[in-house]
Amino acid sequence: MVATPAAAKPGDDLTPAERAALSRGLQVAPKQKGGKPTGPNPAVSLLPNPAKADYAGWQAYMAAQAKQRADKKAADRARSRALEPTPLLVDEDEPVGTRGGNDTVGTAQPAPGFGTGAGRNPKARIIGDLSPQSVSPTTVAPNTEDDGAIPLARDTGVDGGEGIRTTGTIGDGPHGSAGTGTGDFDYYKFHGVAGQGVTIDIDTPAGGTLDSIIFVLRADGSVVASNDDEVPGQVFDSKVTFNVPATGDYFVLTAGYLSLPQDVNDPASGTGADSEGPYTITLTQFQNDVDFFAVNLKKGDVLGGSVEGSATVITVWDRNGREVHGSDQDATANYPISTPLPGGGNAVTDHVAAEDGLHYVSVTAGSGRYDITVEAYRPILQGQTPTQTLFLDFNGARLNTAIFFGIGAGQRNLTGFPAFIGQWGLNRNQERALVRQITAEVEENLREDLRASGLNNRFRLRVLNSLDHADPWGQPNVSRIIIGGTIAESGIDTIGIAQSIDPGNFTTEETALVLLDILSSNDGHPASLNTYMTAASNRVKFVSQAIGNVVSHEAGHFFGNWHVDQFNDRPNLMDQGGNFPVMFGVGPDGVGGTADDPDVDFGEDVFNPNEGFTGIENTLARPAFGLTS
Repeated sequence: MVATPAAAKPGDDLTPAERAALSRGLQVAPKQKGGKPTGPNPAVSLLPNPAKADYAGWQAYMAAQAKQRADKKAADRARSRALEPTPLLVDEDEPVGTRGGNDTVGTAQPAPGFGTGAGRNPKARIIGDLSPQSVSPTTVAPNTEDDGAIPLARDTGVDGGEGIRTTGTIGDGPHGSAGTGTGDFDYYKFHGVAGQGVTIDIDTPAGGTLDSIIFVLRADGSVVASNDDEVPGQVFDSKVTFNVPATGDYFVLTAGYLSLPQDVNDPASGTGADSEGPYTITLTQFQNDVDFFAVNLKKGDVLGGSVEGSATVITVWDRNGREVHGSDQDATANYPISTPLPGGGNAVTDHVAAEDGLHYVSVTAGSGRYDITVEAYRPILQGQTPTQTLFLDFNGARLNTAIFFGIGAGQRNLTGFPAFIGQWGLNRNQERALVRQITAEVEENLREDLRASGLNNRFRLRVLNSLDHADPWGQPNVSRIIIGGTIAESGIDTIGIAQSIDPGNFTTEETALVLLDILSSNDGHPASLNTYMTAASNRVKFVSQAIGNVVSHEAGHFFGNWHVDQFNDRPNLMDQGGNFPVMFGVGPDGVGGTADDPDVDFGEDVFNPNEGFTGIENTLARPAFGLTS
């Protein structure tokens, strides 16, 4: 069901509606229009409560920052007249106005000569055209209430190559604010044809008040696609385009932000009547055009791609044809400035190849001419003698927090780790055991597991701590994580935050924070370690395990990882905040530091739905190749 979340876990203070919204990629916090959002950048943060994050505001702000960065790089190149290798030019073979020539992985057009090997060109420019079927929607009369559940859905009659346009109102049904107040929903039924494209576009009229959301559902209520804001930062209209996964009946649920049905078969099961008002909906189904291109990659190649022109979605597929990074945004402002990966355009993607062989880049969601930039790089540490060092600083620090995207900017003094030990029911004389076990946990997550994976036999990482080693910060290839401080001291409302997301680890000297005030609080906060400890807990073991996992999460960011879905059944160290028992490794008994605690690791998982990417991320492979020699 669309609004049936995973079962709540001990210490989880998210409401069922909030969990349902976040698991479907819907923002819960108020939406800010324009300017820099308040609060930390959620893409690089482990937030105490993800329901408070302004994902749409940050995506819009970072997209603007990415455009400025791309424009500056282009201007710098023009001024310096740098002699760069001429990119390989690939012209799409599929004739303009046709489809089917390169629409699958199996029929992908090769980019001969592309690659990082000797005699190959690591840069390519691909020119082509998208030619989807043109469908003119038929205008039909509005729905008749009550149409607030799947059994009550209006059958639009839309099949392949057809479309309808109609008007409606959220709030005019029996369960709107003027009725029972549980929330009004409008459902539309259509017959989906496997492989065809579907676009659902909801527009709010000028002066209208509806902030719309869209879900596309199967008959069992499972979600196929969804959208809240068509354009980040513009909160009223919604639009979703997707390919039908299998032939059958599908249902479009339209609602006002943030009202969700708890049972898609019950029109009275909503979470409340929120945003209401009139709208126009256009639903079309058509033969879509997706263009695939095959690129030859070596293990460890860091691939970046961007698209300009008509296409608005760019996707990387691995050698097995799995989607590994789909994007309809430019989030490259999360990269460090020194990254060589491309940015700019309608959408940008990145991927670290875990295997040798053909990989695939596709573009879709548009009509007409497009221009793709594809570039591949070897990890920057490859062939160098220095090893990447990760320094765990438990002594506290003074730093300018402007490095974390300007939030809490200024010189800040952070209290060291020892000041927090007593809050976990431990003694100061246990500091040595804690520091060393936290270090061991980080080594297991970031060194031993990556070595054992066999992905990269040249993997190198040295983990040092401030108890046993002199401070190497400031030396080449040293990144650090400061473990200490509070939200008040840092000015950043988070548990953890990293300086960037750096696929390929091109910037080897970065900083992250793991703040300890919430982690050591005694108020029942779901992100406090004390919430999960009882007399049965091995406190040193659990505190070390949980903090080690959080430290590994933040290191995972500046070694190349994005967030993955925290609410599914795959525990992963890159899970976004909001499901802390999983992040901390609390076992089925709900008590940390007992025999049933699991070992949470990096691995394969789906990208977090709040952050705008699709596909499977291998959070083990990305750092495995960025940390090399």
